[in-house]
Amino acid sequence: MAPSSWSLVFGLTFASVALAATYSVADTYIGQAFLNDFSLQAIADPTHGRVNYVNAATAAKANLTFASSTNFIARADFTTTLSASGPGRNSVRLMSNKQYELGTVLVANLNHMPEGCGTWPAFWTVGANWPNNGEIDIIEGVNNVGNNQGTLHTSPGCTMPSSRSQTGTAFQNDCNTAVNGNAGCGVGFGSNSFGPSFNANGGGWYAMEMTADFVKIWFWARGSSVPSDVSGGSSSVNTSNWGTPVAFFPNTSCSLSSHFGPQNIIINLTFCGDWAGSVYGSDNCPSTCTGEHAYQLSMAEVLKAA
Repeated sequence: MAPSSWSLVFGLTFASVALAATYSVADTYIGQAFLNDFSLQAIADPTHGRVNYVNAATAAKANLTFASSTNFIARADFTTTLSASGPGRNSVRLMSNKQYELGTVLVANLNHMPEGCGTWPAFWTVGANWPNNGEIDIIEGVNNVGNNQGTLHTSPGCTMPSSRSQTGTAFQNDCNTAVNGNAGCGVGFGSNSFGPSFNANGGGWYAMEMTADFVKIWFWARGSSVPSDVSGGSSSVNTSNWGTPVAFFPNTSCSLSSHFGPQNIIINLTFCGDWAGSVYGSDNCPSTCTGEHAYQLSMAEVLKAA
């Protein structure tokens, strides 16, 4: 497996039809489709990571993005030796060219995600006017943790009930980006859902359903009981058969239609920054996140795990 990389076998986005929980395929992203239907954003990292997001030509030349007929891999440079005071590591941030409205399901099958001290990978959606059009973090975590966190980030006036039908653990119920350093209303997932444990188990499936009534996120580890319409890449899915989601965000005290506009899909890998850097030591990582020694050790750990 490629080091420090996202490896997506396929991603399916479904658009809703007449029945409330039944969706049919609108778009399928497999292999080369990620390069055709996503744009690489060569921008300054909004989360202040030690990263240099490169354009499509640079990524292709450095082999940071590549595709086969059945697979797509996106990764960071892992060969360059960095200085503690120099620029960040070359990496990629992809954004879907298409936006998706409420009434959409996204299903992604991943074999591998970035791991290691200093890493901060994310698979998420965001509206054009942040935070007023909302953000949904489907996969996100930092350093060498083994558990994913699903989170909503919104403008003021969006909170979640303390008790709701989900298998995950709620961390904060106010989704407002101005509260607690933009922590959002996050939900912790169980084992094998992120990083080293996810990769050691061969990956798994994530699904997110967003409607005017709720946002739900599911996770199925490889080898677990996965709905056949998810694992088989069916032409339609019925989310009512998927069981209790890991993360459930109802519109009880949050008008989702007011807080969420059309969403673009984002896949990115940054290093250190606002989250990974702030908890680097408490996650049992060595030295400091921006120090040369720690940063090179972080990349070595990624190589060993790949």
